[in-house]
Amino acid sequence: MADSMKTTAEVMLDVLYESGIRHVFGIPGGNSIPIYDALTHHPLELVLTRHEQGATHMADGYARSTGQPGVVCVTSGPGATNTLTGILTAMMDSVPLVVITGQSVTPNIGLDAFQEADVLGMSFPAVKHSYMVTNPNDISRIIREALHIATSGRPGPVLIDIPKDVSATMIEPPEASEYDLPGYKAPPVAKEEDLKNAASLMKRSLRPVIMAGHGVILSGAEEELRSIAETMDIPVVTTLLGKGGFPDTHELSLGMPGMHGTAYANKALSNADLIVAIGARWDDRITGVPERFCPNARKVHFDIDPVEINKIIPVDCAVSGDAKASLAALIPHLEKGETTRWIKQVNRWRRDYPLKYRKEGKLRAQHIIEELADMAGPKAVACTDVGQHQMWSAQFIKSENGKNWLTSGGAGTMGFGLPAAIGAQLARPKDVVYTVVGDGSFQMTLCELATAAVQKLPIKILVVNNRYLGMVRQWQHLFYEDRLTGVDLDGNPDFMKLATAYGIKGFRVKRSSDVRKTLKAALDWNEGPCIIEAVVEQHDNVFPMVPAGATLDEMIIEAPRSKRGMGE
Repeated sequence: MADSMKTTAEVMLDVLYESGIRHVFGIPGGNSIPIYDALTHHPLELVLTRHEQGATHMADGYARSTGQPGVVCVTSGPGATNTLTGILTAMMDSVPLVVITGQSVTPNIGLDAFQEADVLGMSFPAVKHSYMVTNPNDISRIIREALHIATSGRPGPVLIDIPKDVSATMIEPPEASEYDLPGYKAPPVAKEEDLKNAASLMKRSLRPVIMAGHGVILSGAEEELRSIAETMDIPVVTTLLGKGGFPDTHELSLGMPGMHGTAYANKALSNADLIVAIGARWDDRITGVPERFCPNARKVHFDIDPVEINKIIPVDCAVSGDAKASLAALIPHLEKGETTRWIKQVNRWRRDYPLKYRKEGKLRAQHIIEELADMAGPKAVACTDVGQHQMWSAQFIKSENGKNWLTSGGAGTMGFGLPAAIGAQLARPKDVVYTVVGDGSFQMTLCELATAAVQKLPIKILVVNNRYLGMVRQWQHLFYEDRLTGVDLDGNPDFMKLATAYGIKGFRVKRSSDVRKTLKAALDWNEGPCIIEAVVEQHDNVFPMVPAGATLDEMIIEAPRSKRGMGE
């Protein structure tokens, strides 16, 4: 009997491994030592990170690029609280994570012991579910439940808090146990009546637009979506997180709508008589003021989460259920629509209002991002951080696969880009992975360069260096009479010396004429990560732009002539 005994931590790792998990991201501390001790003799691979926020973003990138859950293990107190930003990021974007945190020994809980924090309570608003393990014999069931909750229905993060004395307890590995989830419901199945109503609205529409969101990618509904768009000849806009769920290169694709979407996507939505949202939650970056959003269009909403229905935009027809299953059930009710005139109009807007940027003068961020995407190819995994470079990436990187496009949407988390790329490269070692980061956002998690270097991951890190917090500067320039405060990044490191300090390759490019040569050298370098520093025009702004409080048809398509605020 004694020979079969294992610590709770060992049993936990066994269950994770049996469930298909192969990597655990994290950094240890006093109250997680029993778990890390178990990792010393376990086939699960530990990816030692330099910060707990980096660990959660790595697990996030791992999950987004594969569809499999990412797993994090950290210590208590500040180790646990450092994961909250990454947990929120995953919750907002429906990404399956399991975050395991050490905790003070059971007798000390509630006594303000060293490195004790109520991470359970802190996490409640940002997780699908939280656990504290008090009975070691529950660990097998809890891990299986956590993985099930994280990946089923609308995915999201689950937190498991384990006191040190519990993780160190010797137990007999239990038999596989059933889930005990009395309040957790399976996602609804689309009702036939709702499908018929949706089909009826779609067949009668003369100016329809499909808005495809992250739910299309999460459910694997890409083929069904494409079939519907092509059969009915309906143009498709894709949200920031839905990018790649419908190929950007498809003739019916209008790209991203909203605050920094394409002009033709916004014009199509503004003039549509029907908007069909699939796995998209009518985010405020697209809708602006909900009462003024496309008032002349009827709305149909397909979503797995009933909470999202009518939450922001009242809809004429709602279909609750998994997107793939719902669209498959919808297809038999559809037929080719009368959209010929509409498609001609949409293509006219596409021709008259293309995405553009100046190619003369200083190096433009848009130029090097577009070239990197072109040279890396559509099968590469593109990650971004958050800021102006993110919006330019969304505009100029043409994605054909949603699992190849990783960005922080709902939370807009600066520091996401590098660790997400590390997670993606570990998950998909044979694929090209690159990340576009700003000089500001990069510095929030650049310590993870060490993780990338130790793992010898051939990630291409494009640092768009304009020496500003560019998106905030853009708002201050356009709407606050150019009163700049807190945006000048004077004091940036020398990024080439930084690369040398971490023992990785560095490339710097300042001229447009050197872009392709520099990118080729970077793409050919596969002995580890490399930094490509692009010293770009400082004062470029992202256009099109829909100002706060404005409607899509009030977007600013190109830079105003005034050098100061919008009121002049």
